[in-house]
Amino acid sequence: MAQKTTSERTRQIAFWIVTILLSLGMVGGAIGQLMRAKQTVEGFSHLGYPPYLLSILGTWKILGIIAILVPKFQLLKEWAYAGFFFAMSGAAISHIVSGDDFAHFIAPLVFVLLTILSWWLRPANRKLSIIQK
Repeated sequence: MAQKTTSERTRQIAFWIVTILLSLGMVGGAIGQLMRAKQTVEGFSHLGYPPYLLSILGTWKILGIIAILVPKFQLLKEWAYAGFFFAMSGAAISHIVSGDDFAHFIAPLVFVLLTILSWWLRPANRKLSIIQK
């Protein structure tokens, strides 16, 4: 087995830090959505979304984190990353167009950034073979 260079180790450590932060945030949000936390329900109502969407998003977030964390299933990982990107950028845009202040859309923007970084930093064995370098 070839030894990893310092930059490869640094990249792997960065991947896991970013991915764990992303995972914790998504799981936390999913739990709030699935448990129908008062603040989450009120937030969705304020944005004009129906309450049943909470269950759908919460379930997909849990499944997306599982897909990203488990080995193999590279195509599923791509879909999970795309789903997180769309969900979080959509959340940020929803808050912006609803006239909410910066404090309401900074968290979704942070999760967009974490999603992009986790995807970009992922090791070769977590990439689709057609996009590996």
